[in-house]
Amino acid sequence: MASRLADLIRKARRLASERDRLIDSLAADWARALRGQGLSPGDLEELWAGLTEDAVRRRGDIGQGKWSAQAWRAEANEVVARVRAKVEASLGER
Repeated sequence: MASRLADLIRKARRLASERDRLIDSLAADWARALRGQGLSPGDLEELWAGLTEDAVRRRGDIGQGKWSAQAWRAEANEVVARVRAKVEASLGER
């Protein structure tokens, strides 16, 4: 049982690390795409809201049956919030 638990912990850490790497990469892509576009804070707010809703809608394509609707929405909100924070920090540095 202890080795199974250790395996699960290693897997969770690996998956979390991969998720962080993907969020960093996605944020860098968005920052490059948005830099110099002259978007207002309202425009950016609409962008993030739209991305979140799109991710929630895609649940049917990807996560149906594996996660509850509430869990999927919470995950989408968290990922978009993390991407948003990184993008806004990157855009604010320039």
